[in-house]
Amino acid sequence: MKKVLLSIVTALFAASAIFPATTIKLGYSTGAQDPRGVASKLFKEEVEKNSKGSITVELYDNTKLPSIGMTASDTALIESVINKGNIDMTVSSAGNFGVYATNVGVSALPFLFSDFYKAWKFMDSDIVKNVNKELENSNIVVLAHYDNGFRCVTTTNKPVNKVSDMKGLKIRTPANQIVMETMTALGARPEPLDFGKLPAALKAGQFDSQENPIPVIYNNKLYKVQKYLSITNHSYDAMPLVIRKDIWDKLTPTEKKVVQEAAIKAQDLNRKMVKEQTDSLVEGLKKEGMIITRPDLTEFKKATQSVLDIFTEVYGQDLMNKVKAFTK
Repeated sequence: MKKVLLSIVTALFAASAIFPATTIKLGYSTGAQDPRGVASKLFKEEVEKNSKGSITVELYDNTKLPSIGMTASDTALIESVINKGNIDMTVSSAGNFGVYATNVGVSALPFLFSDFYKAWKFMDSDIVKNVNKELENSNIVVLAHYDNGFRCVTTTNKPVNKVSDMKGLKIRTPANQIVMETMTALGARPEPLDFGKLPAALKAGQFDSQENPIPVIYNNKLYKVQKYLSITNHSYDAMPLVIRKDIWDKLTPTEKKVVQEAAIKAQDLNRKMVKEQTDSLVEGLKKEGMIITRPDLTEFKKATQSVLDIFTEVYGQDLMNKVKAFTK
């Protein structure tokens, strides 16, 4: 009997040597309490539990990234996935992936969706699934779509109630061409900056304004360096959760199923949190001293029509027709 047990133990050790556990490093540019951080924690727990130890997930929020030689730069995180660097997975705004697969950013077009449910339906559609396949040429597989909410404008010295209030504002944006073109169409002067550098830049007065979803503004305490919030909802911010394709291809079918199911559970939690926070945190921002305005968006939509025309040239009439048909 002892010989049999010894043989089994020896076989298990041999198998573990042949098939070592896969370690996946997931990094993101915000804090662990941000909805993407909470959802990523659930992803880790689900993968490790259901893979029965064959996959370990290490999480790196903006405070832990320096420990592996990374900064809280979405561009750097995405390029790490592409180039097989220190990060194997990340979650970032869809527009940030547009540099590597142009059509991925289409969901960020101005005023495309009127509510979360319509946005989610689009992100789960075959249109987006087909667009995402373009990223595989850059070693990226999209597992799910987190949510960052609808982007809104905050300002330091004056409220935004109408398009003319945007004129000349130096506004921080992500390196997202659609968002930058949208701000330009509204009369502002957009300048990209990594999110991790934003609070300090606002405190130093480098910008008059910035734009982000309400949960991001609250969770990252941007109310400490911005006085006014204008609920413009000018762009929906979908966030693909991605993994290195070379790692994905090495997973067994069972492991892929575990990872995919965990990604969808994380996505659903993230979406729920972002919607709830978008609905509830406006009052929290008021309590922190922010002055909230809700402008009539009719003229904002009219002013940004030119952005749709510009990106029809970028995306092609066929894709734009599909998007318009789906979202009308």
